[in-house]
Amino acid sequence: MTNWTPESIAARAAELGPWFHNLDLRGVRTAPDHFLGDYPANKFRNFAHVIPADLTGRTVLDIGCNGGFYSMEMKRRGAARVLGIDFDEDYLAQARFAAEVEGLDIEFRRLSVYDVARLGERFDVVVFMGVLYHLRHPLLALDLIFEHVAGDLLLYQSLQRGSEEIAPIPPNPPFTETAIFDEPGYPKLHFIEGEYSNDFTNWWAPNRAASAAMLRSAGFTIEAEPEPEVFLCRRAKRDQSFYGAVYPARGPEDEEGGGTAPTAPDSTT
Repeated sequence: MTNWTPESIAARAAELGPWFHNLDLRGVRTAPDHFLGDYPANKFRNFAHVIPADLTGRTVLDIGCNGGFYSMEMKRRGAARVLGIDFDEDYLAQARFAAEVEGLDIEFRRLSVYDVARLGERFDVVVFMGVLYHLRHPLLALDLIFEHVAGDLLLYQSLQRGSEEIAPIPPNPPFTETAIFDEPGYPKLHFIEGEYSNDFTNWWAPNRAASAAMLRSAGFTIEAEPEPEVFLCRRAKRDQSFYGAVYPARGPEDEEGGGTAPTAPDSTT
């Protein structure tokens, strides 16, 4: 185990930069000039109260863990096991370093959200913060989370643009109904063809109604909206007319990616 000093922490953090998570590692900031300041700690403070303060015995999956902030926060709440996954090796190196400095036993693996079936297990809490708008296939990701890894709670956040309204939508409008689609509060995904904020990985910006509708459609009930863009959800029963994700799920027995046929919807709670 490394005997970390402020000087060695600062040096290693600089080697692993740039950082998006401005972590406080024993008084050393990983991104002291972050354009959002003390991020994501300043955001987390606004909704930390909706997550159980005591996660003793619980398991947590942090999808798109980045530098490890949420993984570490869940471990500090006593979670028995925390697994952080990300597709970016640079972020994973940051997260492993941060957890080591803080003395937290957290597992980190390189894995895409589209391949969560490979984990072969469900988690009591799934953290899905700041990922959806970076995905070309966002609803697929929510479907796969529901089908394969969500056991109970889902903590969700996405960049949102457009109206904050949620319009009352009739369950089955006639084909002749067109005006409803122009309502500000109708669920909408804004597609970003080029870059947004100098980031070519920004693909979709849902409005608030779209975030809520997509979560419900995937099989989650919304328990709380503690701040704009953040939803605490619970895995529920899914509509029996839903036939599962349109994607050949890759499980632990299929590491080469040949895939298995989609199965009937899992309607258990």
